[in-house]
Amino acid sequence: MKLFSKSILSLQIAALAVCLAAGASAYAQETSKIGFVNTDRIFKEATPAKAASAKIEQEFSQRNKEIEDMGARLKSVSEKLDKDSAVLSETDRIKRQRELTDLDKEFQRKQREFREDLNQRRNEELAAVLDRSNKVIRQIAESEKYDIVFQDAVYVSPRIDITDKVIKALNSSK
Repeated sequence: MKLFSKSILSLQIAALAVCLAAGASAYAQETSKIGFVNTDRIFKEATPAKAASAKIEQEFSQRNKEIEDMGARLKSVSEKLDKDSAVLSETDRIKRQRELTDLDKEFQRKQREFREDLNQRRNEELAAVLDRSNKVIRQIAESEKYDIVFQDAVYVSPRIDITDKVIKALNSSK
């Protein structure tokens, strides 16, 4: 009988411990302050992100125009070859096809280099914007006593979304 009552007492103590732990966990959840920031919105709406996009646009506009001009020239040469191929000698037709192929290869190479350079610069600029926004997020989190701030989530309640605060702070800081 003594052994039986000790087992029941042990079970009761274990149950009490589980209840206390659950209560402490619920209390911690109730007192925790959680925030969320939508990074995509920051990249679209914040002044530093818009300035970075404008800077990149200006930096790459000349190269983009050159590639567009080269594409138009390639199309023109191709159409001219199609139109003239019936009256060209075999040698001239082969020579012009070779020139067209070389021009197409050059065009594709320039397009690829342009995309790679553009992506690299965009990533550099976005990294700088992200770094600034992370500093602002940290400042807001510390000043408003957030326990944690997430930047990626499947679902977010508007109640904990602090993206507007971050954008406002980024827009006001230079």
